[in-house]
Amino acid sequence: MTAADKRRVFRELHAAGCFVIPNPWDLGSARLLESLGFKALATTSSGYAWSRARPDNGITLAMALAHLAEMVEATTLPVNADFEGGFAADAAGVEAHVRLAVQTGIAGVSIEDSTGDAAHPLHAIDEAAERVRAARRAIDRSGGDTLLVGRAECFFVGRPDLDETIARLKRYADAGADCLYAPGLKTRDQIAAVVQAVAPRPFNLLVSAPGELSFDDIAALGVRRISVGGALARTAWAGFLRASRLLAQGRFDGLADAASGQELNALFSPKS
Repeated sequence: MTAADKRRVFRELHAAGCFVIPNPWDLGSARLLESLGFKALATTSSGYAWSRARPDNGITLAMALAHLAEMVEATTLPVNADFEGGFAADAAGVEAHVRLAVQTGIAGVSIEDSTGDAAHPLHAIDEAAERVRAARRAIDRSGGDTLLVGRAECFFVGRPDLDETIARLKRYADAGADCLYAPGLKTRDQIAAVVQAVAPRPFNLLVSAPGELSFDDIAALGVRRISVGGALARTAWAGFLRASRLLAQGRFDGLADAASGQELNALFSPKS
């Protein structure tokens, strides 16, 4: 399947209904998720960073681009790129870097509005919208078929203001975002308000822990896609941490739930 084919399929997934887009962090986790029948994958900046012994937001542009190319090559599924804030201080840099990301063959790319500065955690709304507009230009000049996701990080950075979140998402839609995303929303009322505000554009909901809402509940609220961010990576790390800490105490019971080597070998063996 060509990059154009993957992008077409990815856009069709956003046209109606609701789907889960899980977040692998390396080639093995991507192949495993593909084997389970998921229709698309999304990278996780935190999961990948931890696999490289770095904190979230601690990878470089070069590392991110190499990772995207590797993930696209690893699977036949469309891949949405968690591209943080575009790895750039200004809109011109976002445009240049998104153009490089598109060249890896990704089907979608997410641009967030957080700054990494605790004193000023979000870009001013006009600046943030211009950064989304720059990403849109990069995509359009590269063929226009890569899906652009605009992210409002208000709830993630300690500013859980629903009105501000909606205002930002609307500006990002006006700037050319095809899909909107506001990680940190939890309640039915919050989700329903945002879905209605950005319609008809699709909305991505982050589910990072078990809660009161099921898949059917979320779909009924009008959410088009559900991602899990770094939650799968954290789940894997939790098992590794538990087993390793027990091993450090001279105990082996943490190994009881280990996956079968035979099963993993079968999963990753070249298919004839």
